[in-house]
Amino acid sequence: MSDNQAVLAANQAFYRAFEQKNLEALSAIWLKGDNSVCIHPGRPPLKGWERISTSWDEIFKNTDSIQLTTETIAAGVSGNIAYVVLLEKLSQVIQGRSVDVQSIATNVFARTPEAWRLVHRHGSPILPMMPPNQQPPGMSRRN
Repeated sequence: MSDNQAVLAANQAFYRAFEQKNLEALSAIWLKGDNSVCIHPGRPPLKGWERISTSWDEIFKNTDSIQLTTETIAAGVSGNIAYVVLLEKLSQVIQGRSVDVQSIATNVFARTPEAWRLVHRHGSPILPMMPPNQQPPGMSRRN
């Protein structure tokens, strides 16, 4: 298996654990330690595996179900670091209420002797686009 395939497989395992709300499987993918960082969409950065795992545990406990699809935008490997940039489409049921969201995520992996491990995740919410005549100056989309 090539490095690129191995990274994409690790990334897929991350999303499978996410969708299944499986903290143990998620834990197997993350690099443990103080330098790992997770930024959930719209939230402040969490540094260190202890804080990251606590946040996932809370998300899983407060979410009845998760359905997730992803679309890979870019992926690459350079030495011992790799990245995957994706579009995430997430449907959740939280306290009986259905919530659909989209985000852009960048997942950064580090090569370890055992496997590629997730060391940094940054999710950003995708907000609905405003009509061009309602956008602040300098924010309109140009083609």
